[in-house]
Amino acid sequence: MTTTTDADQAVEAEVPEIPEKKTADPTLETVARMREEIRKVVLGQDDVIDMVLTAFLASGHVLIEGVPGLGKTMLVLALSRTFGGTSQRVQFTPDLMPTDVTGHAIFDPDSAKFHIRKGPIFTNFLLADEINRAPAKTQSALLEVMQERQVSIEGETYQLDRPFMVLATQNPIEQDGTYPLPEAQLDRFLFKIDIDYPTGPDEVSIVEMVTKASVGDDLDVEDVQPFLSVEMATRVQKACAKVRVDRRLIEYAVRLGRTTRKWPGLSYGAGPRAGIALIRGARAYAMIQGRQFITPDDIQAVAPAALRHRVVVAPELALDGMGPDEVLADLLKKVEVPRS
Repeated sequence: MTTTTDADQAVEAEVPEIPEKKTADPTLETVARMREEIRKVVLGQDDVIDMVLTAFLASGHVLIEGVPGLGKTMLVLALSRTFGGTSQRVQFTPDLMPTDVTGHAIFDPDSAKFHIRKGPIFTNFLLADEINRAPAKTQSALLEVMQERQVSIEGETYQLDRPFMVLATQNPIEQDGTYPLPEAQLDRFLFKIDIDYPTGPDEVSIVEMVTKASVGDDLDVEDVQPFLSVEMATRVQKACAKVRVDRRLIEYAVRLGRTTRKWPGLSYGAGPRAGIALIRGARAYAMIQGRQFITPDDIQAVAPAALRHRVVVAPELALDGMGPDEVLADLLKKVEVPRS
């Protein structure tokens, strides 16, 4: 009888370990590994890294804005290097044509037929570097692909492989030779992430890392180890889409978006995509925190990144130096939060 009891106890001791390994832990380990690899080359921007990873989990596109030298391009290159799929970089310039991004038909004299040459848009990660340097007609080449994951070339529609993510960068202080993104395109980005200057100690570490045994100022991401396959990335994003959302939180996200349309500090409010972005972003943020359900705090955590590019500050506040983040912070404090 004693032997049977010991065996039963041994079995019972082993059982809890099995479901423990089959929960969200593999996803959390994947995200933690991505964060760890990116931090090897991007210093002092932990909040920015987390927001980019949140957008990746939510299968959304990201617009990264900051003055030169803050690591915007380095961050995108590091993220794409962790991935085992394909990545392309397009340097947007005033003379860049839409077909340079999407692709075009070329005539083959040998076969007397037109063949489609696919552009850099056919990839998993597209880095649109300094996107606001290209004119509107070239920027609009991304509208269809960012929303529908497809490209139309010469009347034919081509589907893109998943995962697909556009990571665009722009410089907010340079005006000459730039073209502001239209609202319709800004709305396609899940997040707009602002990068600020690093702290003093972080800046010392950055200078030390870049100048140590380095020739010139090359963007070196060789220390980042690729480990994420296409299948793993797709599986992680599908797991994120299954994070539970209470209807009251959906109503809260919609209420936040609708409030921006009548808020006195804003002359232009957010459209219906705002609520969608808040829920998608909150799901991914909750997963990073180790939860399979979202809370109001998750929505508030992603709200600045999800809303700042979807609203326009009233002129009188803009003249006083107030930006969308300050107005949105006040809005978040005053909109009723659902609590159980």
